[in-house]
Amino acid sequence: MRPDVPAIDRELDYAVPDAWQADGRGAELRVGSIVRMRLHGRRVRGWVTDLDPDPPPGIELQPLAKLTGRGPSAALVELARWAAWRWAGPMVAFLRAASPPRVVRSLPAAPRSVAPVPSVHDELVREALARPRSVLRLPPGADTLPVALAASALGHALVLSPAHAAGALLAVKLRRAGVPVAAMPDQWAAAAAGATVVGSRAAAWAPVRDLAAVVVLDEHDEAYQEERAPTWHARDVAIERADRAGVPCVLVSPAPTLEALGWGALLTPSRSDERAGWPVVDVVDRRSDEPGRVGLYSPRVVQALRRPGRVLCVLNRKGRSRLLACGSCGELARCVRCGSAVAQTAEGVLRCRRCGAERPPACAACGAEALKNLRVGVTRAREELAALLGEPVGEVTAETEQLPEERVWVGTEALLHRAPEAEVVIFLDVDQELMAPRYRTSERAFSLLVRAARLVGGRDRGGRLVLQTRLPRHEVIQAALHADPGRLSAAEHERRSELRYPPAVAMATVSGAAAEAFMERLGSPLGIERLGPSDGRWLLRAPDHAALADALAATERPPGRLRIEVDPLGV
Repeated sequence: MRPDVPAIDRELDYAVPDAWQADGRGAELRVGSIVRMRLHGRRVRGWVTDLDPDPPPGIELQPLAKLTGRGPSAALVELARWAAWRWAGPMVAFLRAASPPRVVRSLPAAPRSVAPVPSVHDELVREALARPRSVLRLPPGADTLPVALAASALGHALVLSPAHAAGALLAVKLRRAGVPVAAMPDQWAAAAAGATVVGSRAAAWAPVRDLAAVVVLDEHDEAYQEERAPTWHARDVAIERADRAGVPCVLVSPAPTLEALGWGALLTPSRSDERAGWPVVDVVDRRSDEPGRVGLYSPRVVQALRRPGRVLCVLNRKGRSRLLACGSCGELARCVRCGSAVAQTAEGVLRCRRCGAERPPACAACGAEALKNLRVGVTRAREELAALLGEPVGEVTAETEQLPEERVWVGTEALLHRAPEAEVVIFLDVDQELMAPRYRTSERAFSLLVRAARLVGGRDRGGRLVLQTRLPRHEVIQAALHADPGRLSAAEHERRSELRYPPAVAMATVSGAAAEAFMERLGSPLGIERLGPSDGRWLLRAPDHAALADALAATERPPGRLRIEVDPLGV
């Protein structure tokens, strides 16, 4: 038995009550069943992980308290055991993900298809499913329904989508085509009874009876990664499920990650079809502009803003201003207490982002009150744009509750997730995405361009993607301009190999109050490189994930808060 107590990350032996054998409940008990057990004077939930174990001699086992209902299958229990090793976390975290959200005591009858699953005439999709491992690179404007239909034609398939809304829409389309579908997480029992399962990240742990194929849509999307420790990745779980079941697995993406490209064979449409699935991309080269003296809106951007239809302007900086300087002496506006940069609030005062200190809007060096924006936020950008266009402009951030009705929106990347569609998407400062301090910056920046491209559609819709940059030759810009993600993956592979970043190596970050004690117990295992500490964090590198996982699993965890973040993207 595995108790639902993360602090007790081990299995305990219990006895099946005699009364269960008499009334038939004992026959319902199987590996994965959810039960209640007595532990330290209270009843806790747990999962059956083994039947008929050999208890230590001379010890009388306590009986189970209650048979709650169905849980994950024996195969998913073993998968949870693997995931606990792979991501250095408690097994109960994965058993919870694989369990139904509500008590399930029996399964419904297996559904019958109301119509035969239509055949898919796309040769590329058929070829992908004919291989055990394949990576299908489709343009942003491509329809992924044929991939899901082809997988469902093989039997009960598992189809993952990064967004819940997109997965729900795909489930509706499959049902209309006659495919028995169980949408996760609400239809857990129907999935266990037998159906094609569609869902987001947690659906990687869904029960699928007689699994026939696995499809991961938009495998590059960061939504597949669990942010809480253990930081498991749904794509990697789905791949492992397909390998264990011996069924084909297809990763679909307009921008496959390096890990995906190293895992399976890449299949692409013709160059003409791929280019048609991308919108027209306009690159505005701002290298000749003098820094600090030119606003966000270049003449070409103003021209795009005046096009009819909805226009989205992306600027991943909140507030009115992110960096101010004195208009007289040029001194940066900084906090007089801690020296950090200050931002101007809606009330006009200057507030420190680090310590919260406030002061009047005046230069601390010369006393001048004229301050200029070197790096404006979305609020200030909206004000300037409204004055430029002579019409109201909406603002969208993650905190926006109701979408604006205006024709032009300015906001952070949240508007790319919330806007239904657009005729033009403008990245006012794409260099901010290209130069972020993350080793996956290029892939993440390109994924934002992919999301924007979907909003404006392919070339047949006439939409445009406008990128303002001082790095026009950057591989991300060139990949979008030429509708060729291979330009990015080739440069990124070379860079990461030289810098020793995944997938060239396996990597994990250790932090928390107990991190120092954990690192002392870890020592210096053969083949494991230790870096740090830096801000209370240690970095571990290993030649592969097996070596890293073995080293972490062999180290006893000290008491206290500990976060081990194993890089989830490495298969």
